Amino acid sequence: MSTYAETIKTLEATCGQASGWSDISPEYAARMRLQNRFKTGLDIARYTAQLMRQDMADYDQDPASYTQSLGCWHGFIGQQKMISIKKHFGNTDKRYLYLSGWMIAALRSEFGPLPDQSMHEKTSVPALIEELYTFLRQADARELAGLFRALDAARAGGNDVEVQSILNQVDQFQTHVVPIIADIDAGFGNEEATYLLARRMIEAGACAIQVENQVSDEKQCGHQDGKVTVPHADFIAKIRAIRYAFLELGVEDGIIVARTDSLGAGLTKQIAVTAEPGDLGDLYNGFLDGEYIDSAEDIANGDVVVKANGKLLKPARLASGLFQFQKGSGEDRVILDCITSLQNGADLLWIETEKPHVGQIASMVNRIREVVPDAKLVYNNSPSFNWTLSFRQQVFDAWSDAGQDVSSYDRGALMDEQYDETELGIEADQRIQSFQRDAAREAGIFHHLITLPTYHTAALSTDNLAKEYFGEPGMLGYVAGVQRKEIRQGIACVKHQNMAGSDMGDDHKEYFSGDAALKAAGADNTMNQFG
Repeated sequence: MSTYAETIKTLEATCGQASGWSDISPEYAARMRLQNRFKTGLDIARYTAQLMRQDMADYDQDPASYTQSLGCWHGFIGQQKMISIKKHFGNTDKRYLYLSGWMIAALRSEFGPLPDQSMHEKTSVPALIEELYTFLRQADARELAGLFRALDAARAGGNDVEVQSILNQVDQFQTHVVPIIADIDAGFGNEEATYLLARRMIEAGACAIQVENQVSDEKQCGHQDGKVTVPHADFIAKIRAIRYAFLELGVEDGIIVARTDSLGAGLTKQIAVTAEPGDLGDLYNGFLDGEYIDSAEDIANGDVVVKANGKLLKPARLASGLFQFQKGSGEDRVILDCITSLQNGADLLWIETEKPHVGQIASMVNRIREVVPDAKLVYNNSPSFNWTLSFRQQVFDAWSDAGQDVSSYDRGALMDEQYDETELGIEADQRIQSFQRDAAREAGIFHHLITLPTYHTAALSTDNLAKEYFGEPGMLGYVAGVQRKEIRQGIACVKHQNMAGSDMGDDHKEYFSGDAALKAAGADNTMNQFG
């Protein structure tokens, strides 16, 4: 990427060759160019894919180099996450955004709130990707604009040391644009539908697409019942479709996250096609529940019979027409799903589990790595888990197995506040705190995400504000609970006009109109009250 001085020099040559451009400032044009580094979504997808590939390589060398993200349902939310990360940590390294299909369904559909069943408009997925990157690019422009205004002030004050310091900050500027792992659900249809939507998502900027092995028109949230999986051939076709979309658009480093819901999915809509014993179709069918039969007399009207494991199997068929898998086969199906996905073009795995348990995840990953040694996971640190209860029960069980006295604890009531400051409660919290580090080291988790964090934080903060503002505190509820905290914590949004682009608009007016510019940032701008 060109430095500030190099960009100015390039534009000086351009402007100098054009007649009638004498009032065009190459430096102002250079500022605008640097404030808009990414011109298209494909520019973003190529850039972020390289970042993510490097992060994957770093993790292979050291599992302490895991990555994280938080789910988003609006561009402003994603923008504020990245601004906050840069503010607190100085950079955005190994910190991404996650685009949750659940949140699109619940918060972005024209039908209103919907369950996570792929009933929302598929076009809302690439639209949100584009929106997120629009806000992240605006965060770049806003931060650089502040540096450019500071540069002008330092020059006006004759402070050469400050001028050089600001120029260094401009040249070393780190963009807010980071990888987005985007949820395509089960592909919203057949493999052609998956390809078409994936292409739109990539064009909007997605470098990583997560696809799950459920049936599109039966799709359920991964943490609800009634999940129906597809045979491996169907899922592989969708992985292949996404890869073709990446290659067509020139994003050769694009990442495919293959998600398996088989651990909690006990149903299938299809009996897999199989050509010979031991092929993928035969292995899939071998998990079907049912009874082996010896003759046609064992077949009733409407029964289906397949050859599996060298025998005639009459799969159990439900009233819905679906077939069910054998109880307890979920983990074995997960292992087969994961190995098959990695062997057929996927880059990362996602195993949807019913609880956050390092040992459970590690046991599956270790089996996968016997076949694919560098297998890596994206893991959902889901709000659907009761983290407090789960980890307290894990500690309770570990202590009990070790012969430690747990008689003072009620395992079924461990969520109770009375246990917060107990030895068990404290150890459980310590395990929650170290969960991501432990799981990255022991269970092959490259990327930790929380799908729905701002859904819950918005609800919680709104509840607190409503209770105070409409209650006895009145306006003090807002001032003490929101504004005063924004000021003292240095939250940029306290200057909401600046955040919305008012100061950048003033900059542009000055570029375009010179001394005739009518600017908003005068003495009567109330934002001046915030310093």
